[in-house]
Amino acid sequence: MRTFPSTRTTRTAQHRRHGRVAAATATLATAVAAPVLMAAPAEAASDTTWNRLAECESSKNWDINTGNGYYGGLQFSGDTWDAYGGDHWADRADQATRAEQVHMAEKVLDGQGWGAWPACSEELGLDGDDARGEPNSDPNDDRDGRD
Repeated sequence: MRTFPSTRTTRTAQHRRHGRVAAATATLATAVAAPVLMAAPAEAASDTTWNRLAECESSKNWDINTGNGYYGGLQFSGDTWDAYGGDHWADRADQATRAEQVHMAEKVLDGQGWGAWPACSEELGLDGDDARGEPNSDPNDDRDGRD
């Protein structure tokens, strides 16, 4: 008479094997994603640069909504605001704090460069050299408020 392994033993071995594969996959995913998630934006502008740009875009009015389809101190379109995750903070940029707008602008700068603000970046002569420095774009630090 032939004996077969019990179904319970076979299932337990399968679960262990699947558990090891899942754990290895999770470890690999974490190892690959962690440096990407923790990396700072490739470009980061100084607070002074953002203030200069906002002065040009909106007379430094961080809660401006003139009805032209662009909002806030840095004149985000609704599509750009949403595409870069700004809707996490507010429905539109003009409803977000200055710090939140600057935080989102850093993401846009990283993704599109200064061309996201074509007229004012040209007028101000902004280029890659202006994307260095110590940004003050922590959206949880609202000390800078709205100007």
